[in-house]
Parts: sequence; C-alpha cells; structure tokens
Amino acid sequence: MADYKKFEATDLQFLLDLCGPERVFTGEAIGEDFCHDELSGVHQRPDALVKAASTQEVSAIMKYADAHRIPVTPRGQGTGLVGGAVPFHAGILLDMSTMNRILELDEKNMTLTLEPGVLLMEVSKFVEEHNLFYPPDPGEKTATIGGNISTNAGGMRAVKYGVTRDYVRALEVVLPNGEIVEFGGKIVKNSSGYSLKDLIVGSEGTLGIVTRATLRLLPLPKFKISLLVPFPDLSTAIGAVPTIIRSSSVPTAVEFMEREVILAAEQFLGRKFPDNSSNAYLLLTFDGASKEEIELAYDNVAHTCLDAGALDVFLSNTQERNESIWSARGAFLEAIKASTTEMDECDVVVPRNNVAEFVLFSHKLQEKYNIRIRSFGHAGDGNLHIYVLRDALDEAAWKKKLSDVFNELYAKSRELRGQVSGEHGIGYAKKPYLAQSLSPEVLRIMAGIKQVFDPKCILNPAKVVTEEPVGR
Repeated sequence: MADYKKFEATDLQFLLDLCGPERVFTGEAIGEDFCHDELSGVHQRPDALVKAASTQEVSAIMKYADAHRIPVTPRGQGTGLVGGAVPFHAGILLDMSTMNRILELDEKNMTLTLEPGVLLMEVSKFVEEHNLFYPPDPGEKTATIGGNISTNAGGMRAVKYGVTRDYVRALEVVLPNGEIVEFGGKIVKNSSGYSLKDLIVGSEGTLGIVTRATLRLLPLPKFKISLLVPFPDLSTAIGAVPTIIRSSSVPTAVEFMEREVILAAEQFLGRKFPDNSSNAYLLLTFDGASKEEIELAYDNVAHTCLDAGALDVFLSNTQERNESIWSARGAFLEAIKASTTEMDECDVVVPRNNVAEFVLFSHKLQEKYNIRIRSFGHAGDGNLHIYVLRDALDEAAWKKKLSDVFNELYAKSRELRGQVSGEHGIGYAKKPYLAQSLSPEVLRIMAGIKQVFDPKCILNPAKVVTEEPVGR
C-alpha cells in the first residue's frame, strides 16, 4: 500500500487559494452521497471535496498531489456500482460533474466535443435536435459522459452499435503528474503507435482524468419500433437469440427479462406492463432510415421468434406503448433496489449461447442459499445483471451469503469463459474476482501499465489492479 501524506491545513489552504471557498468542502460540509456510490457497499469520506472548473485547475491539483503524495479520486455523478468513485484512501475527491459544457458540434465531421460532466441524457437530447445520434445507451441516463468513458459503458444498443469506446474520437487527459495530453483526434482511422486513447477508455480513472472528449456521431435513425415477445421459459427465450442475431435484420437491442422483475417494476412505477403473464420475455428494438426497412426487419424476426417457441409477438408501434415498455425496462434496477434493504450486483458477460445456463444457475443458488436473486440483461451481447438481495438478513449472514453466492457466480462465469464485468467496471468491489479470472502475467501487465502512468499510485488508488508504488 502506498505511504500517503496525511492531509493537513496547508493542503487545504492550497485548494482554497486555487479554487475559492465556494468550491472546496471538508468535514460535515461534504454530503453523505460523496462518500459512496449507487450501491453504498464501499464507504469513505474524503479529506476534501473539490468541484472542478477547468482543465488547468485539475492539472494544478494533480501537480500538487503528485509532489506531496496525496491520493486523488475523480468522480462524476456517483452512479457506479463497484465503488470506483469512492475515495478509499480519503485525500482529495475531485467532482468532475461541474465541468459540464458542450463545447462544439462539428456537423461536417459528425463529432461532438464536450466536458466530462455533461449527462448522457443531455448528449442524446442535444444531438438529436440536430438530426444526429449518439448510440451508446446505458440504463443510467443521469450518468456523466466522463463516467461512461471511464467504464467503457455499453447499454442496450450495444448489440448493433457497439460500446462507448467505439464512439470516442479524442480525449484530453490530465495525467497523475499534472501534465495535460491529448489522445486521438477528429479522424476516422489511426494506426500511429499504441492506441492510448482506447487504453484510457475503460481505465476507471486510474490512469488519467478526462477533461474533454470528442465523440463520434451517426445520422439519426428516422424510425424505430419494438417487439415484446413472451416465451414459456427463459431457456426457450435465450435459445432464440443466436438465430435472431444471425438474421439479416440485426435488432438495435435484444433484452431479456423475467416475470418477477416485471412485477417489481409495475409495483415501483404504479402502472401495468403490456403483458406480465409469461415467465420470460425478449424485448427487441429495430431502427432504420425508412418505415419499410424496419417493417421488413421486425416481420422477419417475429417469425423467427414464433418458430423458436414464442407464445406471441406484441408490436409496440405507438409512443404510449413504447413508453410503457421502456419506462419499465429503465426502472428495473431502481425497482429491485426499492424491494429490499440492500443489494449487490454481479455484472458478468458470457458467450450469448450461455446466457440461459448462467441465469438458471443463479436460480439454483437462490434455492441453495435461501436468498433472493433477481436478474435482467442484454441477451444480444451476453451481459447479465444479477442482483443479490439482503432483505431481512443480519450483517453477518448477509456478508457470508453474498460472498458465497458471488464466489459461485464468478466461478461459473470462468467455467463458461466469460469475464467479470461487461460494462460496470471493476472498481474496488470486484478486484478479487478480476484477480481470479486473469492469469498472473496479464495482471502483471495491467499493474505495469498503472505504474507507468502513475508511479506514486495517487490517482484513484485501490481500484482495478493491485498497485506497488515506486520511488518511495
């Protein structure tokens, strides 16, 4: 563990002189929400909270922190689920959500340049007003674009359009030593040395702090439609997915859901889902440039689903019905969270053909450990969201059962040649499972990359990999 300097009055004075008292907070003035992320499983109060205003300010803070060996944790909206933005070693918590300006829309190059604190939902709204489209679509629309970049967020449209990394053209990054560098540019392809831009994407704020990003945009699809497809059971539903993906009409999204989660969403939202009578469902979306294009696409896939054992196919071609379906899908996480006292998540990704096997395995664990487990996810790309619920368990029983269930879930993922996280990242909470899933040589390479960028281990320490500081 790094030997960090104790945060003192002189350090606080530096921040006050640089940023002013209106953007620097200490002690009880730091709200509780800044001490944890969305799931609250990891908790730590920083010595100081700074609301960042500019790249130059972030650079000055990092230069000071580097010189004095003070840990710094960058934070967006705190919507993460693995403790990635929790200041585990206290120090300085750098709130990047206040750097939230859209800087440039370049319609000729089809790019959007913005600061990291812009919310995902603001990005979508802004570009769609100009008939453009930013495809990455994580469920948490109030997350910042910087947070999405830090975890390489995916979301429901990944099956057709890919993930965040596919849409980052350029990044301005403040390194742990305070130097400001730029990676990438407004270019379509690049074979000029190592792709450091792509290394920063998904690095969870451990290698550098993104202070500006240039995103790739697409023309806005003019038409979209959804299909809600009930199946008698989950295995039949998931069994249809490979055939759907292989068809000439690739959906924008292929989501799976089970009846228990739909009922929880209905109760949470206070409104009915279009159908809740079946045990399992696929939710598919299609988009395209013409009505004829998507009609041909969904007709083809609807017949594929019925041939694979679907009980029916419900067409969602009105705004009211689309709102009913997608508002429920968007509320799944909050609905599950509202139904229990505490929960934790397993965000594994497995080969598409193993999704049903993994979810059914989680059902067996629910019976084996007498604990509620709920799931939903992206059937089209194999990314599952498995939630273990505490309910009335006391602290000791909860920790023991959670550990036992997680150990079995991640062991099953390794057996199926999956990975620990599909889109939520490793952070602090999933580090042990990452260490189990990768070879010592791969872990050594990761730790070596961290050391090259951050030899003193001051930037978002204790996350993703185990660090060994140099030059102590």
